[in-house]
Amino acid sequence: MFHHVKELQFNVRVSRPDPRFAGLLLEQFGGGNGELKAAMQYFVQAFSARRPYPDKYDMLMDIATEEFSHLEIVGATVQLLLEGVNGELKNAADNAEIMETLKGKAAKESYIHEAMMHPEFLTRSGGGPTLTNCQGVPWTGSYINANGDLSVDLRSDIAAESRAKIVYEYLLQFTDDPYVKETLTFLMTREVAHFQMFEAALGTIQPNFPPGVLQADPRYSNNYFNMSDGNGVDQRGPWNEGESPELGETWQYIRDPVKHVSATNGLLDQQPSGTQQTLEDMEAQNKALSETRSKEASAGMPKGSAEWCTYK
Repeated sequence: MFHHVKELQFNVRVSRPDPRFAGLLLEQFGGGNGELKAAMQYFVQAFSARRPYPDKYDMLMDIATEEFSHLEIVGATVQLLLEGVNGELKNAADNAEIMETLKGKAAKESYIHEAMMHPEFLTRSGGGPTLTNCQGVPWTGSYINANGDLSVDLRSDIAAESRAKIVYEYLLQFTDDPYVKETLTFLMTREVAHFQMFEAALGTIQPNFPPGVLQADPRYSNNYFNMSDGNGVDQRGPWNEGESPELGETWQYIRDPVKHVSATNGLLDQQPSGTQQTLEDMEAQNKALSETRSKEASAGMPKGSAEWCTYK
């Protein structure tokens, strides 16, 4: 269940109204890297994690609920930044103060530009936040990544926190309000905290690489194809030479992919190289890990009727 506490998790303050920045901040209210996206992503992911990983279910629900709190913080900030717009729009009389001050077409156009680079605040929401990004594009469930495998989902969550963190970093460059800056810094810092929580949770699922259950084919798992042809120098680094970071295999640098593909009958005749893993090992690991994950998913699952909770 959810229980709403009227006080915000972080006390929001603004120095003055700033409709332009309120429009930018909508990116974290209804945008693809915003707080609602994060809350709904972790919330949805939690359901399939409940039986195999009850501890991660608890973590995902906790963080999802905190993200809803952050959505509330962003919404409150937007509302305070629009202070005055809402009240004036509620005065529908011809002699409303806002109209008295906007004599002429140019003045009205200037106000709309100040109030919004897109004017939803004036024409649709009456001076409140809208569930859109900063360009007025509506929020959509297609922002959510939930694959039903925590070794995949937690990596999506780490990436989501990274993207949200950098958006706050960008937003901080477009306001000089010290109170707004302190709110954005808090929200940005919580992205860093959540990143570490997800990373730590991923580390408790072993093995977790490759993501999912099926193992990589050792004939191709350490191949680096030099797909850039020209007069430039071939760039080498830990991504194509030495040992691969996860599987511990030796990278096989294929300097001439066209020649290599032709020589191996379209890679069908290629054999494992630079690895101790064999095709037989791969099949055995697939079978063993499939059985393990299946047992985890069905652990404690009752036969017949079922209920989600037992109330005390």
